[in-house]
Amino acid sequence: MSDATSLKRDAADAIDAMAGDLLAISHAIHAKPELAFEEYEAARLLTAKLEHEGLQVAREAYGLPTAYASEFGRADAPQVAILSEYDALPGVGHACGHNIIATTGLGAALALSKLGARLPGRIRYLGTPAEEKGGGKEIMAQAGAFDHVDAAMMVHPSGVDLATMPCICISEVVATYHGRTSHASAMPHAGLNALDAAVTAYQSLAQLRQHIRQSERLHGIFTKGGVAPNVVPELAEVYFFVRAANAGDLAQLKKRVIACLEAGALATGCTVDIQWAQVDYLDMKTSWSLAGAYEKNMNMLGRSLFPMEKVPSSSAGSTDMGNVSHRVPSIHPMIASAPPNIIIHNPEFARWAASEMGDKACIDGAKALAMTAIDYLTDEALRATAAREFAATADVSTKAVATAFTAHGSAEIGGCGCGACA
Repeated sequence: MSDATSLKRDAADAIDAMAGDLLAISHAIHAKPELAFEEYEAARLLTAKLEHEGLQVAREAYGLPTAYASEFGRADAPQVAILSEYDALPGVGHACGHNIIATTGLGAALALSKLGARLPGRIRYLGTPAEEKGGGKEIMAQAGAFDHVDAAMMVHPSGVDLATMPCICISEVVATYHGRTSHASAMPHAGLNALDAAVTAYQSLAQLRQHIRQSERLHGIFTKGGVAPNVVPELAEVYFFVRAANAGDLAQLKKRVIACLEAGALATGCTVDIQWAQVDYLDMKTSWSLAGAYEKNMNMLGRSLFPMEKVPSSSAGSTDMGNVSHRVPSIHPMIASAPPNIIIHNPEFARWAASEMGDKACIDGAKALAMTAIDYLTDEALRATAAREFAATADVSTKAVATAFTAHGSAEIGGCGCGACA
């Protein structure tokens, strides 16, 4: 029996031994959904388990009150980051299954820690808040969370088993129009209609939609539009998601969006404040060598991955794990936690996230992550291939990372904006 095989067996056995505790934590997080940056109880549960198992934990890590970090293993060896998410969605709770993401990361990290001196590397286990809104991983990255990390991995629930999550970039923008109020019947000439400005901008963006790439998306809503029909609106607001296949395309599309938003103000004599999100979510730069190792481990666990080439090109969402993937070789596979017809971000998926199928995903996902980390740490050729793959587009990644964070941007907007991911 090879070293890696023995380590994988022992890690899987450790996860089985902890299964009851892991699933109890998953269900507890599921039962009390907490929104981005507010995941205090989830962070407490996860860090308490780490400490109970003898690991040191840094709370409020990398500047976020609900983030945490735990490191163990050899300091002079390759380092793998394993990530947990645990925020929920407004109104539909854990309809993205982050209770499963939390538990898979926790289980994998604990299992690897139990290898003790046999662990052939170092693990940085991170609790990463605010994936659904705010870009927690990018904020943590700005504070050094992925410095000196050689590879990063997490697993996301889905309706199918996939090697990676189909991802495109997303940015979010709020445009607030300021006009001048007056009586709409008695003195319409005295007013400047902010709603007209917003409508003009919306129509301009609707026209722009006809002339963008198939990989690009624009979709938005009116969030403010006046107070009464007989009062010229002095304030109106639109909120848009802007998506593109990569950071370069996103930057160009954002310029065209700004022109449309400014056109509304110009046409009506109003003024406009344009506020972009603090964090843009980048596309997922999958480490295919690592993804191949993950697939082999999933096969060992009795799961077969759905072919990526059969995933519809329109099935794409966004995640701040994309921001990590442009810093270090990374994987973000999807694990079947519900039937294929159950789509994330709807209430039915939330029910499956605490089902028997969701529980099996917790355990299998933890094992697959632990086993893949062992592959990376024990296989010098795998590490070299992953590094070489990453370096092939390192310049593109450097430019992408440079655009992903805007210090004067809004932390109140910006999020995963998940699409119809299978």
